[in-house]
Amino acid sequence: MKTNKEKQSPPNSYFPKIEDILAAKLTLNNVVETTPITRNRNLSTKYEANILLKREDLQSVRSYKIRGAYNKIKSLTDEQVQAGIVCASAGNHAQGVAYSCQMLGIDGIIYMPSTTPKQKVNQVKMFGQDKVKVILTGDTFDDSYNAAMDECIKGGRTFIHPFDDPKIIEGQATVGLEILEQTKDKIDYIFVPIGGGGLVSGLGSYIKHMSPETKIIGVEPKGAPSMDQSLKQGKVIELKEIDKFVDGAAVQKVGDYTFSICQKVIDDIILVPEGKICTKILELYNYDAIVVEPAGALSVAALEFYADKIKGKNVVCIISGSNNDITRTEEIKERSLLYEGLKHYFIVRFPQRTGALRDFVDKVLGPGDDITHFEYRKKTSREKGPALVGIELQKKEDFNGLIERMEANGFVVEYLNDSPDLFQYMI
Repeated sequence: MKTNKEKQSPPNSYFPKIEDILAAKLTLNNVVETTPITRNRNLSTKYEANILLKREDLQSVRSYKIRGAYNKIKSLTDEQVQAGIVCASAGNHAQGVAYSCQMLGIDGIIYMPSTTPKQKVNQVKMFGQDKVKVILTGDTFDDSYNAAMDECIKGGRTFIHPFDDPKIIEGQATVGLEILEQTKDKIDYIFVPIGGGGLVSGLGSYIKHMSPETKIIGVEPKGAPSMDQSLKQGKVIELKEIDKFVDGAAVQKVGDYTFSICQKVIDDIILVPEGKICTKILELYNYDAIVVEPAGALSVAALEFYADKIKGKNVVCIISGSNNDITRTEEIKERSLLYEGLKHYFIVRFPQRTGALRDFVDKVLGPGDDITHFEYRKKTSREKGPALVGIELQKKEDFNGLIERMEANGFVVEYLNDSPDLFQYMI
C-alpha cells in the first residue's frame, strides 16, 4: 500500500500566504495558548536594549510544536483520519502530535528512539492517553524515522513531519502573528532557534509580510549548523556528524520547504557554542526562574554575539520550549563551567611519598580554587603516580597563576581540556 500523502506544491514554489496563516490561527484558537510576551529586565539592562521574551515554554505541551502538529492533523481528510497517523520524534513534536490525537480522537503511532529518557516517553503517553501507541525502536532518530515510514507504507497512515510540511509551517507562523499583535512598537530584531526550520520559516514569512524592516536572526547550536551550511552552499546539505546535546535543534538535514523559505526570510544566522547555551540555561533559571531546555535557551544565548547591533533596539527572543530532563543538570553545569574557563582537568603525576597531595593543596591551589574531581591509583613500580584532577576556579583569570604554581613546585601535568579525544574518554 502506498504512503498516504497529500499533493503539495514543490518546495521551491511554496511560500506561506497571509490567509493560510490566519486560517491556522482560527484552527488553533481553542487549543493553543496565546503565550505572553514579556520584557526581561536583566537582559534589557545588560544589553542596553528592550529585550522581550516570547514564552512558548508556557504552552500546554511546554513548546510551540503543538501549533504545527495540530494544524496539520486538523487538515487531514476523513479517509486519512480513519487510517490514522504516525510520527517519529524524541521530544516536543511527539508531545504535540500526541496531544492533537487525543483532542481530535485520532489513532496515532509515535516512534521514539529506545534511548529517549523515560520522562519524555511518559509525557507523550500522558498527552496521548488511549489514542496513542508509543513504540521505542533503535538508538537514533533516523532509526525511528525509518520505522515510521515503514508503518506508513504498511498501514496507509499519514506521516506527520516535524517541520517540513506547509501546514506545519503555517501553524508555527502563528507565533509571529501573535508577536505583532502583542507589541505596539516597531520590532527591530527577532531571534529564532533553528532545528529543521519549521518555526523560523513560518514566523519569518509572516513577519516579512507584515513588518519587512524587522530582521530575522536564526540561531543554531554550533555543533549542528545544518541551516547555516545549507544557506552558504545554496542547497540542502546533510551533515555527517552533529553534536546532539541541543536535542530540540540538532538535526543533520533541514527541510526542503523550510530551506526554500529561509533563503527569503533569514537576515543572518548565529552559531552558539553548546557550552554558552548551558550557561544561559543556568542564568535564566537562577536570575529569572525560567526553566528552559537547551533549544529554548538558544535565542537568548545569541544576544551576546549581537550586543553592539541591538543596543537601543526592540528585540524579541523566542523561548521555544521547557521540556528539560532534570537528569541532565550535572552535564549542563559541567559544559557551562568548561566553556566559561572555570573548570580544568589535568593528569598530575604525584611523587609517591607521604605529603605529596598536601603539598599540591597547600602550594598549588589558590584561595578560591577547589578540587572537584580526583582519581588516583598508586603505582608501586614507579616513582610517580598519575592522578586525574578536576579543578574549579572562581575566576577565569586565575588559570595562569595555577599553571605557574604547578611548574614552580615541580608537579608534572598534562592538560586535558585541549585534548578532546582523551578528555572525553577520561571524563
